[in-house]
Amino acid sequence: MSERIEIIAGDITRQNVDAIVNAANCSLLGGGGVDGAIHRAAGPELLAECRSLNGCETGKAKITRGYRLPAKFVIHTPGPVWHGGSRGEEALLASCYRSCLELASANGCRTIDFPSISTGVYHFPLEKASRIAVGVIAGYLAEHPEIERARMVCFDGRTEEHYKKALAELEVRL
Repeated sequence: MSERIEIIAGDITRQNVDAIVNAANCSLLGGGGVDGAIHRAAGPELLAECRSLNGCETGKAKITRGYRLPAKFVIHTPGPVWHGGSRGEEALLASCYRSCLELASANGCRTIDFPSISTGVYHFPLEKASRIAVGVIAGYLAEHPEIERARMVCFDGRTEEHYKKALAELEVRL
């Protein structure tokens, strides 16, 4: 199953896959980081569709078309802001990944690419976030053969190394 999980460094807006995940804010109306980059690359049609969705709760996900992106769909998920771990942040982050995978399955996606959700301006510790992400993705793929590949598209080498380490640790436990 871990052969269906890949970790790369790259630009998520350039990935030719069925769905990319947007680490969105609750408004779904764009912002900084990955969210802003996805909105800029997709064009104004994405913002127009997002306006019709009435936002999204942290830990949930909503899907839109990809518009000018190579990806067919964008799955938007607001990740949790890190407050030290006392406000259910880990469960909310796990729910982000699970909700995205469920939407991908429901919409016939065979490939999905994720950014590192909540580890930028939301300050979720990268080591914890990478373990949660890889664990949830691996668990979901084990029970859902319709998704052929899930990939973490990391913004930089440091993030990529954390995800590769988390995947290697998971493979040792399996």
